[in-house]
Amino acid sequence: MSATRLVAGSGDLLLCRFAASPLWETVHAARVFVDPRSRPYMRPWWEQVRDRHPSPELLSLYARHGYTPDFFIQPLSGGAPRIEDQLDAVRATPPAQVEAELRRVDLSRSTSPDAVRAMLADPEAARDRIAGHLADAWQRLVLPWWPRVRELIDADIEYRSRVLAARGLGEVIDGLHERIRWTGQAIVIEPGPKQERELGGEGLILMPSAFGWPIVTAVVDRPWQPTLIYPVRGIGELLGGRATASAPLARLLGRTRALILTDLADPASTAALAARHGLAASTVSAHLTALEGAGLLTRRRHGHEVRYRRTPLGRALAEGLMPGE
Repeated sequence: MSATRLVAGSGDLLLCRFAASPLWETVHAARVFVDPRSRPYMRPWWEQVRDRHPSPELLSLYARHGYTPDFFIQPLSGGAPRIEDQLDAVRATPPAQVEAELRRVDLSRSTSPDAVRAMLADPEAARDRIAGHLADAWQRLVLPWWPRVRELIDADIEYRSRVLAARGLGEVIDGLHERIRWTGQAIVIEPGPKQERELGGEGLILMPSAFGWPIVTAVVDRPWQPTLIYPVRGIGELLGGRATASAPLARLLGRTRALILTDLADPASTAALAARHGLAASTVSAHLTALEGAGLLTRRRHGHEVRYRRTPLGRALAEGLMPGE
């Protein structure tokens, strides 16, 4: 069975870091229109966007299996890049690199071989159009749901960081996905393409992905830093399975406050709750303040945002428990 190996020296283990990429999520949100494997895991999102087709020219570069050009994914320059900076990097890709990568596309698997051939006629113009298509896909497919997606990614990183501190990198690697294991000297993805890269003091980026679910991807080609992309935890909650409050709780608190309290099984920010429930952030903030004042929620700062979580009393009310259960 073929496998991908990322061989690590002792110094590399100290250089591992987590990252998130809005461009990667955008590329893979568009991929769902070509590859249906992710749709069952994110059905609420898919039902809302299935008519928002990305550009056919963009989709012509995808195949369910096989090579996808690297220039419109771009290597990470930091742990939390902005989508605008990533799209600027796409537009700065040398035309010769664009042409070389377009020639690697398997036309027999493309949804539109003629579109790929047309791009080869003018790689520079094609590169700029692809950047525009990706900007449109970000706006239509990802941005409205980004607070929730980013929240899931941040929660995954927080969880893995705790595991790393308590039990070490090997435990983290072994827990990423059933196809990924740590041998003590290398990270092995099996089955996978037969390829190998020594980290060579560059370390490793670990990147949880929502829209890439359930795919595991190892990036071994330069100019990428060695990167391992794995499915984010909590995918079953992705993009809205909206909470349903019990009728007694709704009568007690009011429907919207009951929904918000029920939805806070995991900590969430005002922006994430507003996106999930289609409410103004100011409206959600007022309800959160009321629930906090009643002793049902607490707040805690996480980076640049404040996240709310249920108190034991809030959990008991939301889940219909008697105090102490």
